[in-house]
Amino acid sequence: MNNTLIRKTVVYIFILMQTGAVKAQNASEYSFHQWALTPPMGWNSWDCYGPSVVEEEVKANADYMAANLKDFGWEYVVVDIRWHVDNQTTGHYNAYDNSTFIIDEYGRYLPSPTRFPSSANGAGFKPLADYVHGLGLKFGIHIMRGVPKEAVFNKLSIKGTNKTAADIYSTAYECTWLQDNYTIVAGKEGAQEYYNSIFDLYASWGVDFVKVDDLSRPYHTNEIEMIRKAVDQTGRPIVLSMSPGATPVEEHAHATANANMWRTIDDFWDNWSQLNYSFEKCAEWAPYVQPGAWPDADMLPLGKFIRGERATNRYTKFTKDEQYTLMTLWTMFKSPLMFGGNLPDNNAFTNSLLTNREVLEVHANSINNKQWFNENDVIGWTADDPKTGDKFVALFNSAGDGFVTTNNLLYRSGTVSRLTDGFGEKIDIGITKGSKQLFLIVNDGGDGHACDHADWINPTIYLDNGDSISLADRSWESAFAGWGEVTLNKSISGNPLNVKGTSYERGIGTHSQSIIKYTIPGNTVRFKAFAGLDIGGTSQQGGATVEFMVSVTDPTTHDEDAVAIPVNLKELGFSGDCMIRDLWEKKNLGTFSGTEFAPTINYHGAGLYRISATN
Repeated sequence: MNNTLIRKTVVYIFILMQTGAVKAQNASEYSFHQWALTPPMGWNSWDCYGPSVVEEEVKANADYMAANLKDFGWEYVVVDIRWHVDNQTTGHYNAYDNSTFIIDEYGRYLPSPTRFPSSANGAGFKPLADYVHGLGLKFGIHIMRGVPKEAVFNKLSIKGTNKTAADIYSTAYECTWLQDNYTIVAGKEGAQEYYNSIFDLYASWGVDFVKVDDLSRPYHTNEIEMIRKAVDQTGRPIVLSMSPGATPVEEHAHATANANMWRTIDDFWDNWSQLNYSFEKCAEWAPYVQPGAWPDADMLPLGKFIRGERATNRYTKFTKDEQYTLMTLWTMFKSPLMFGGNLPDNNAFTNSLLTNREVLEVHANSINNKQWFNENDVIGWTADDPKTGDKFVALFNSAGDGFVTTNNLLYRSGTVSRLTDGFGEKIDIGITKGSKQLFLIVNDGGDGHACDHADWINPTIYLDNGDSISLADRSWESAFAGWGEVTLNKSISGNPLNVKGTSYERGIGTHSQSIIKYTIPGNTVRFKAFAGLDIGGTSQQGGATVEFMVSVTDPTTHDEDAVAIPVNLKELGFSGDCMIRDLWEKKNLGTFSGTEFAPTINYHGAGLYRISATN
């Protein structure tokens, strides 16, 4: 460890007042899936406060939840990332060498006593957890996968062993977006014991929920299993949430066997493009939903944000119709619901989304949830009421992502940001033979256009005769960007193409929001490229979040009209008359049969209905 880092880091050594884990009565006698038989619901500090939340802000949100939301099933109060950094005051991470870490003699992070005064003198989060429990709620925290670098550099002991943190770490697979920790190597003596020691500490504090970041993308199988064992050996029911997304869908069985929640996408914000993309991911994960094991579509960026990473002193950008869509999709998908705004600033409309008992009943108890259809920007989901045999139907008017229509895309990356490994995505897709046009699209990733420098590296089309054509050698038909001018073999700022420190000679530099249109040979059968964030954006503060898309049809044509969406009741299994109830409006709409029911759904809006046979 260099001397500069030693000077800039203060390591607090505390003798913990309580070293034994609190054992919950009979917790080990049943499966951990029973700790979350319905999707968890609560508040998380991340959207609103980023890494800088303080104790009084947590208490204010807990107080509000207890007074206004607890009776509707909201129960978790979660302190998100970097609660152990004493000098963290903004929505953006302090640089590693400008961070004052609070850590104990066993290499375990402790809460900042500056930000959480009740944690002083070795009390940890126990006083705050006790406060939350006293309100009839549950308490949770966020941690990063791995062992603190501070513990490694200072060779701090692993509790209950003769090993130190320096004996169990590896620099392999270090987190790409936050450099506080190193990987823990499974099988090393002391590795499991370290994870056991931190979860014993959390259990002694009374923690009920732990969100572990940098765990499921990339998917760290060995550390996931060590963490599962560490939770189990405490004997305390602790809900385990894995982040970030997208968790590889092929790991669904392993995720189900080890966690209560895992993310389906990257960080989700109040941007229609990301919400529109979530339809695809929710449909993909719906077959793997089961009690106690919940694919997690991420937090609800609703209400007011105070000093978040991407939002400061403003309310959600989602329109009311988009907020209905968000809540309806998360409900039908049965995603965990973690509210991201500052609860005391909620208005009546926001609370109406959180306190509709009929909708929350669907979220908690419906079964067989799945996408029914997705055609021409109109989407339907269905689910069953296991008690009555009624059907729930959700209808959505997705109508594009606000910049382009997403109905016929060949490829869609989802959000690419500094959290994305390698700051980009490899693209290798088939092209429908006979296609005459190719559109390369870069949309904003959800936090405004600032710093959204994007590169299409080595974009190449392949013909059915085996030939290939570099688009860096071919003139486009048209091209525009939201900032600057689209450029061949240079970044949008005129510099060499560079993604995360690697320079490239061939490619296209652009900036969201951008569409580049090519005329291509009719015998084109494949397109390949590496699509990434240029260093011109990632080297700046803020921004640098985009989404890459590829299409062979014009993506600019979409309308903003409300549409009537017919519901085929016979296809749902109803041969006679049905009573239909609008769950958001809380009113019966009347009796329908056949295809008579065709509600009008607003642009970017949603409807949610209960359908009951009348005979």
